[in-house]
Amino acid sequence: MNQYITIKEASTILGVTKLTLRNWDKSGKLLAHRHPFNNYRVYKLEDIDKVLDMIENDIFIVKKKKDELRKLAVKHLEEE
Repeated sequence: MNQYITIKEASTILGVTKLTLRNWDKSGKLLAHRHPFNNYRVYKLEDIDKVLDMIENDIFIVKKKKDELRKLAVKHLEEE
């Protein structure tokens, strides 16, 4: 029998955000199934395990979030 997990559980296992999983679903990289009652995305545990193996073997490339700071150009308006 197939075991299903929530998008939150899948994101924790894979180390990516829920938005990344939604994007992978839209692009076909990792297809989600829909819960019959609430239509939430759920993932087969075996599919998550396959993707995790591919990530560990550098077959499935995951871009990590950049931790660098950005400088913002701020203009101050002079008071009249």
